[in-house]
Amino acid sequence: MTDVRPIMRLWRQSPRTCDFAEQRRWMVECHLMRRGIRDARVLAAMARVPREAYVPAEWKSQAYADHPLPIGEGQTISQPYIVALMTEALEIPEDAKILELGTGSGYQTAVLCEISPSVWTIERSPALFFAARTRLAEQGIQGVQCACGDGTAGLPAEAPFDRILATGSLPSIPEDLIRQLRPGGIFVGPIGGQVEQVIRRIRYHPAGSRCDELGSCRFVPLIGDGGWREADFGVN
Repeated sequence: MTDVRPIMRLWRQSPRTCDFAEQRRWMVECHLMRRGIRDARVLAAMARVPREAYVPAEWKSQAYADHPLPIGEGQTISQPYIVALMTEALEIPEDAKILELGTGSGYQTAVLCEISPSVWTIERSPALFFAARTRLAEQGIQGVQCACGDGTAGLPAEAPFDRILATGSLPSIPEDLIRQLRPGGIFVGPIGGQVEQVIRRIRYHPAGSRCDELGSCRFVPLIGDGGWREADFGVN
């Protein structure tokens, strides 16, 4: 994994007392570009989306720190670098139709909408779903369709998709979900155990798919028929 100590030193020296626009610029330059994010569309999207609008009020002062933040319901908004890494890994083509599994705060959704004109997103928690849908509308986000339900099942009625992004962990890759991709489509998501996972990129083809590993990570679980069970985490 990347040595984050130089980045943390930069963050301690960063303009945390400046306005959010300056902190956003710092985030892009120090947390993303210096750690190898190269896709100009991803960098531009994250330079435009106001991350502070997607975190609870008590965490706004840390909106541009490079670590996850709680958003309620036991969920988090991922650290900026991971958002950029996974978005870049999707290799989003022009006019792509994207499915996001786990809307959360809506931040990752907003970043995707800056790059693609057609984004579908699913959130299991009704509280997070309604909050994110309201927030995205308030931010003037276009081209997004929000659904409340089991993200691990995907959206078969809307398939096929060009890209699928999972923003929570899965114990394995649901085959029914992969089949919702077009041939040549890409799935990106964290796959592994309850504590630690590996970000995997699957290039789907009916005759045989290819898998790349993009690094270790720790994500909250995606609960559902194709993912984790509530009982796996001691939830009744």
